[in-house]
Amino acid sequence: MKDTLTTAQPVIEAKGLQLVFQTRDGPVHALKDVNLTINRGDFVSFIGPSGCGKTTFLRAIAALEHPTGGSLTVNGLTPDEARRKRAYGYVFQAAGLYPWRTIAGNIKLPLEIMGFAKDEQEARVARVLDLVELSGFANKFPWQLSGGMQQRASIARALAFDAEILLMDEPFGALDEIVRDRLNEELLKLWARTGKTIGFVTHSIPEAVYLSTRIVVMSPRPGRITDVIDSPLPRERPLDIRDSKDFIEIAHRVREGLRAGHADE
Repeated sequence: MKDTLTTAQPVIEAKGLQLVFQTRDGPVHALKDVNLTINRGDFVSFIGPSGCGKTTFLRAIAALEHPTGGSLTVNGLTPDEARRKRAYGYVFQAAGLYPWRTIAGNIKLPLEIMGFAKDEQEARVARVLDLVELSGFANKFPWQLSGGMQQRASIARALAFDAEILLMDEPFGALDEIVRDRLNEELLKLWARTGKTIGFVTHSIPEAVYLSTRIVVMSPRPGRITDVIDSPLPRERPLDIRDSKDFIEIAHRVREGLRAGHADE
């Protein structure tokens, strides 16, 4: 795989983005003046303290929240229009698998809702199970799988209808470090094979640095971008790259960005 990025083609563009929630205690400024372009094939991680707006921004891309100012486009469309065109898959913090459905049945659910033919459903399920290395587990139920395997099934479900964009909200946050490392490696391999554009929310500095082509550092509320770091790391990354000078320097810059954001409160 080449180390150079694909030709820059904007997929997600935010300009002067604002999002204010109205509450009983007054307005809550979740996002303020967010300007960001995510290009096709980017792996962009969002990192910041709780309440900094990183999940809110991801949800706005997915049309689950609606900005109150500025502009946000996905493939040149509004997020609502992009949702109707099935532009993205979304992976939540919890796997969210239905316990009464098999793994294959869970993955089929969005395909059933979208009206795919049964033979096409079967073909897509087999393909994405292979992508996340769960071939052979199609007829298992969620409770028969480990937490890490359940999250892989959740990723497979998000990939099933072959959206160009994959939005991931701390999918590995509840897993132990060993499982998390393995899934980080597998996610990079999956990204390399599929060429998806990925937006990834995390609280972990090592995870953000290991996975990303770009790291977006956000400040506490009102959520603002304090730094955008373009990674010099090669796109093929063994875990021991975390001991390299470049990796340590990027991690230091992320940490300093987080500190600066707190200092501006």
